[in-house]
Amino acid sequence: PVKKVINPAIELAQKGFPVNYYLSQALGWLNAVAGEYPETVRVFGHNGNPLKPGEIFKQPDLARTLKRIRKYGPDGFYKGVVADKLVESVTAAGGVITLKDLANYQPILRRPLTGSYHGYEVISMPPPSSGGIALISMLNMLENFRMDTLAWHGADYIQVLTEVERRAYADRSVWLGDPEFWPVPVDVMLSQTYASTRISDFSWDQASTSINIHPLGDAEMDSLKKFLHESEETTHFSVVDQWGNAVSNTYTLNWTFGSQVTVKDCGFLLNDEMDDFSAKPGVPNVFGLIGNEANAIAPNKRMLSSMTPSIFVKNDSVRFIIGTPGGSTIMTSVMQVFLNAVDGHMNLVDAVRMPRIHHQWLPDVIYSEVNALGPETIQSLNARGYKVVLRSPIGEVNAIAWDPVYKGWIGAPDQRGAAAAVGY
Repeated sequence: PVKKVINPAIELAQKGFPVNYYLSQALGWLNAVAGEYPETVRVFGHNGNPLKPGEIFKQPDLARTLKRIRKYGPDGFYKGVVADKLVESVTAAGGVITLKDLANYQPILRRPLTGSYHGYEVISMPPPSSGGIALISMLNMLENFRMDTLAWHGADYIQVLTEVERRAYADRSVWLGDPEFWPVPVDVMLSQTYASTRISDFSWDQASTSINIHPLGDAEMDSLKKFLHESEETTHFSVVDQWGNAVSNTYTLNWTFGSQVTVKDCGFLLNDEMDDFSAKPGVPNVFGLIGNEANAIAPNKRMLSSMTPSIFVKNDSVRFIIGTPGGSTIMTSVMQVFLNAVDGHMNLVDAVRMPRIHHQWLPDVIYSEVNALGPETIQSLNARGYKVVLRSPIGEVNAIAWDPVYKGWIGAPDQRGAAAAVGY
């Protein structure tokens, strides 16, 4: 019941928690850039004096909002004082929302997508997230190869990863959007037949070119010349209990601190998820992702996302719970951790820790973490027509796995950020 599960959040908001280094840096940055939003500076920047590591961050406004939700349920948020304040704050910031919009909002409960890979059942998020379709379609294409026979992160291994990622992201740009508004061909895209056809033009001798995987017009291609870097401000947690009940949960404000607008006297930020729509077909969003008519803006429509909370089951038992922040890199990060564990036979800690690569169709480059690829591998990839670009860490995976040797659960937080594994 809501009244029970919300109590720890209220207590945390009231009593506060110690700020770590990462949060301190983020709050300092927010304080510096959010000057046009005084409520944000007041709540998160502590009136121009952002908290330092070790100081206690209390959120009395948020606690008050949570108490209203505890007392009134959804109406405590979508109606009444909080709704009034939300509309007031959005309007003051130049946005458009009405009390009727809030009162009419209804969540939609959707069935997860399922697929398979080497004896594992893959369970992930359906549209309007692109995550589940992309993950399962990539794994379906990989079934046409023997990844366990290829040298891990050798040129052949990276080439296969790149080509399945390229095709999945090309499909994402055209076919995926809110299924209430667009006929997303889910069954076709998740079929092994489609995957085999999609990867049938793969060649070991040379790279595919993204423009030929899915042609765009000259004007659309010109719009891609400027690529905006990835953000990793999504949040993910993986949970399992003593009975094996598992939760893989990803949620997001989109960009760093969302829109940076804090609802007056309520203590919470508003997202900037409108960026996840295709404002103009063929033009990249803040993550460099391309969209088309399937993800065009429309009233009451839900935007496409990259969230990929996933659970992997074998012999009717949960084996892996994997998810991550990372915007457009989420799907490829989840896939690589799973492949490391299953095909690479790595323990979960190593599977999460190992360096990653990423390709998202456009721009047509392989993004590589530092030390992910050796000089000989890069040279071989270049000879086949691939361009490798080094970048900052990719994803921040939080994963749990069942260890058959120790017969217990292992949590693996990612060293790329401030993740943690905790057991009770």
